[in-house]
Amino acid sequence: MSALPKPIYNAEEYLALEESADYRSQFYYGEIFAMAGASRNHNIVAGNIYANLHLQLRNRPCEIYQNDMRVKVFTDFYTYPDIVIVCDEPQIEKKHGENLLNPLVIIEVLSPSTEKFDRGEKARLYRLMPSLEEYILISQDKTHIEHFVRQANGGWLLTELSEMSDVLELPTVSCQVNLSDIYAKVDFSAEIT
Repeated sequence: MSALPKPIYNAEEYLALEESADYRSQFYYGEIFAMAGASRNHNIVAGNIYANLHLQLRNRPCEIYQNDMRVKVFTDFYTYPDIVIVCDEPQIEKKHGENLLNPLVIIEVLSPSTEKFDRGEKARLYRLMPSLEEYILISQDKTHIEHFVRQANGGWLLTELSEMSDVLELPTVSCQVNLSDIYAKVDFSAEIT
């Protein structure tokens, strides 16, 4: 018995389905992928960094979103980053909801099921966005952060942090967060799914 072929959608069909869906999905080159729920550690890490950055950005011309702001990376790729920061005027495509077009900073908390994509193809496509200046990957099962910052020549500089005493510096938005604050209450002995 052969497997049934996966249906292929265009962006318009995806957006229409997403508008009435009970769950969030990512759209990638014609395929729709349901986004699974996150682990306790994932939620704690994302909440900690969001709370810290939200406090620092509250009186500045920036907005920070957690989980539910859909980003249009390009016509064939829509996704929901864990945290997105935009400064100045957000550019929103109002097509079947709101799609952010000009993220300045994107933060993803790594999960076993998404880590390969987050580090690989998704990272490559994010870095092609003209507005993006910082891309940050945060591990939830150990103290480890990978921070990519766009350089003046268009290249990307990687800084890795792995000590609780380290400080994550976000130069684009003039913010900083201690790793001890990012990882507060995280249980590294918990099995991550």
